[in-house]
Amino acid sequence: MAGGEPQRTRCAWPSDDPLYVAYHDGDWGVPEHDPRALYEKLILDGFQAGLSWITILRKRENFRTAFDGFRPEAIAAYGPDKVEALMADAGIVRNRAKIEGAIVSAKLWLEIEETGGGFAPFIWQFTGGRTVKNAFRALGDLPAKTPASEAMSKELKGRGFKFVGPTICYAFMQAVGMVNDHTVTCFRYDEV
Repeated sequence: MAGGEPQRTRCAWPSDDPLYVAYHDGDWGVPEHDPRALYEKLILDGFQAGLSWITILRKRENFRTAFDGFRPEAIAAYGPDKVEALMADAGIVRNRAKIEGAIVSAKLWLEIEETGGGFAPFIWQFTGGRTVKNAFRALGDLPAKTPASEAMSKELKGRGFKFVGPTICYAFMQAVGMVNDHTVTCFRYDEV
């Protein structure tokens, strides 16, 4: 392409929406070890349940503002007035169970940070502390859940986390680079 960016082969899932492409190219599958960022992504994956990911991407900045930058310390202190304010915020997904689940999960995140050795090591234990590099050729080859995501789900649910079923946990594992599920023909496969 003269004067432009060369054509790149991507995974089949991002649409032509520039926001989706930017998320695929710069964020999805990049190994994340920051505990606050891991909390944010886990909560956003929970909010995505039943919706398309592009819906969450379009609201992500609104979520960050509404949820105090996804600082678990702030969210854990939310009371009924804040829940009602969030329920009135059209910039986010207004689902009471998911909002209340984010608050419960923030309190549990704090417990793991303070007494459990840290949230990042806790989460990354499910892949042995490393990225599992898969070699899927097509979107249809990717699983919806794995034994590792089932184990993560069971542990998180057992601790009281909300909206952390095995499918949500696998989407989270993909998003934070615990697994590299870029298809082998995608230009990001070898980069992450």
